[in-house]
Amino acid sequence: MKSHSVHSSHNVSVLMYHFVFLTKYRRVVIDDHVDEVIKETCIEIEKRYPMRFLEIGTDKDHIHLLIQSVPKYSPTQIVQVVKSLTAKQVFTQCPQVKKKLWGGEFWSDGFYVATVSEHGNERVIANYVKNQGNEYNKIYQGELPEGQLSFSDNM
Repeated sequence: MKSHSVHSSHNVSVLMYHFVFLTKYRRVVIDDHVDEVIKETCIEIEKRYPMRFLEIGTDKDHIHLLIQSVPKYSPTQIVQVVKSLTAKQVFTQCPQVKKKLWGGEFWSDGFYVATVSEHGNERVIANYVKNQGNEYNKIYQGELPEGQLSFSDNM
């Protein structure tokens, strides 16, 4: 699915985020059935909230999501909606998962988020997210462009 400009009464936006959520205790609990439940739940979330799931990729202990939303929703609010609704559905439809996790939580507390540009790296990130669970795909090769600092340069 491709992003598009979202028009509202006072703004036009194309806000995309790459999220990564880890299962609690990094347990290997995402099988084909859990994967299907997560994806179906995300489709239902799109019907109730102003967010679009451009790509959903799962691995055995984490998921990657490429989500487009609106300025009204912060990344943290998006995480809260997605984690709570997917966890509820996984526990309801896949009771065997709850036995592998104690404490009644499906997702770990933290998350990774990065903004994604529609012109620069949307296609690369979408492909990376789509191929989760397949063999490792290196998304960047070579040196950083001249004058660009890496995070480790500042530490």
